[in-house]
Amino acid sequence: MRPDRRGFVQGSLLGPIGLMLAGALAPHAAALEHATAMEKEKAMTDLPPPPGNDPSQGQMLANLRRANAVAGRALEAGHHPFGAVLVAADHTSVLLEQGNLDVVNHAESTLARLAAEKFSAEELWGMTLYTTAEPCAMCAGTQYWANIGRLVYGISEARLLELTGSSDKNPTMDVPCRYIFEHSQKGIRVWGPFAEVEEEIVALHRDFWS
Repeated sequence: MRPDRRGFVQGSLLGPIGLMLAGALAPHAAALEHATAMEKEKAMTDLPPPPGNDPSQGQMLANLRRANAVAGRALEAGHHPFGAVLVAADHTSVLLEQGNLDVVNHAESTLARLAAEKFSAEELWGMTLYTTAEPCAMCAGTQYWANIGRLVYGISEARLLELTGSSDKNPTMDVPCRYIFEHSQKGIRVWGPFAEVEEEIVALHRDFWS
């Protein structure tokens, strides 16, 4: 027998019973889906971190200030005031530095692409990307694919959004980079924001977006 358009099997009670069973099982299916999502989230947090020791607070602040100096030079060159540096596994040696170029060539994404050409994925996994502002979804994604294992940023994307507002020069997102990495398959380590350097970074932005 075939079901009619309402899902009932004509001439029997199998249709209604089937619907009742489906309704009874729905909560169990939802619970199973939730459990699967929880297991996936736990698996993501258990991913192996990059090798070696993490940078110290002093090293982080020093390298953030180096990135901000790059942002200052980008501003002087007529670009948006963002800067990024790539630091070696010793947490001291600056290997690359990059300022913002345009809306599709951000400091972080451009640096990550250059780094992927210059270094092996294995080498990059032990390095750290420092950036004045939290990477957008594009930049976080580029870091992920480049395989740079650590990230340190100065001000949050939410703070940047407060500064840029609805400027068409920089229609800032409000998507935390940690959200991107938490839904990835690599244990990228992230630190930021840092109140100690906020005013230094914000100073380059305060009058730029008005």
